[in-house]
Amino acid sequence: MTISLAKVGRRFNQEWIFRNLDYQFHQAEKYAILGPNGSGKSTLLSVLLGNLTPSEGTLSYHAGTDIPVENIYRSIGFAAPYLDLIEEFTLEETIRFHFQFKGFFSGMDAGSILDLLGLAKSQDKALKYFSSGMKQRTKLALACCSDAPILVLDEPTSNLDKQGMGWYLELIERFTANKLLIIGSNQEAEYAFCNHFVQLSDYK
Repeated sequence: MTISLAKVGRRFNQEWIFRNLDYQFHQAEKYAILGPNGSGKSTLLSVLLGNLTPSEGTLSYHAGTDIPVENIYRSIGFAAPYLDLIEEFTLEETIRFHFQFKGFFSGMDAGSILDLLGLAKSQDKALKYFSSGMKQRTKLALACCSDAPILVLDEPTSNLDKQGMGWYLELIERFTANKLLIIGSNQEAEYAFCNHFVQLSDYK
């Protein structure tokens, strides 16, 4: 899987968030989108996800053949603190619902995801009763354990404590070896393992 951007820019009203972005993201590589709060990291990730259309330039996805933007969601796992879960669903229902649209990562199933989360005893609890940290762990596990070649994470350790940070790093090591990983962050601990870096300040 390759994501290609040619002279891509995005603006809101008359203000350019970024522009003239020429870049390629390749399979099995790890990328960090860097910049301070408000610099446009989440906006760029939304463009890469196909949720926002570029204001200028072209964006394409290629995996042997070109993939239309309206179908790219099938190839992407995504987690962010602002991503809403269905609060009335139990954890078990949330997992079952998510994997109606995605396949499981090799060797994983609903039970092993519960074990990974350490929340097997909470499988029948509605998400509205979960702490923010438990919800963030759930989002990360669903994204990472999906059989999708692209994994996009925005501020992945938001709401996680020190123990949660260690769990996140183990998740990355276990599930991302062959994925195209893109992380939006301004905290080095979240992306220190990345080998490519996109500074949004270079595209203003």
